[in-house]
Amino acid sequence: MKVESQLRAAIRDAVNRASRKPFYWGGLAGYRQLEAIAQALHTVPPDQIETAYLHQLTLQVDRALHANRALAQDVADAYAQLQRIADCLRYPPSSHVSFDKQALPLTSQQVKMDMERLLQEFKPDFKRQPAQAALYFAWLRVWQTCGPDLLHCYDIPGLPQDNLQLEAFFGQLRRKQRRISLPWTGSPGRSQVYTRIT
Repeated sequence: MKVESQLRAAIRDAVNRASRKPFYWGGLAGYRQLEAIAQALHTVPPDQIETAYLHQLTLQVDRALHANRALAQDVADAYAQLQRIADCLRYPPSSHVSFDKQALPLTSQQVKMDMERLLQEFKPDFKRQPAQAALYFAWLRVWQTCGPDLLHCYDIPGLPQDNLQLEAFFGQLRRKQRRISLPWTGSPGRSQVYTRIT
């Protein structure tokens, strides 16, 4: 019973994983977790009374995996393409540090050429691959509307490729704020709220 409850909890965790896009897709991680659970369930002998429930659970997990296999493959291919886009942008910068001092510095023109070549090579089936199609159209729209404006950071020394550090700094400021209520003499029963950074 303890093993069964743990398996049920693992399945609930797999099908309710939260996403943190762009680089963590909960649905894809959950499907892979279900695949691992199915592999573990298939090692349980089905011809014993104690494992009858686990055998039924195996059939249900296999049914869910089979029903979503094509979609999961589509999502996995879209995720792989997103990783190629990140590599083309040399993101994150920490994983693309060049140790060759003779190498030429990266320029926005080079990144633009690499990105346009990658965009030309990416040809999903719009009818049978909805996840890749959604990625393609979103990528094409962003690149056509504001693509050149995103590449100045490659030509200006010291300019970061993103504003994540600045956003983290603002988040720290917000966490250090505290709200205090002081009585307001304008009318009874009201208070004035001040925000102070500690």
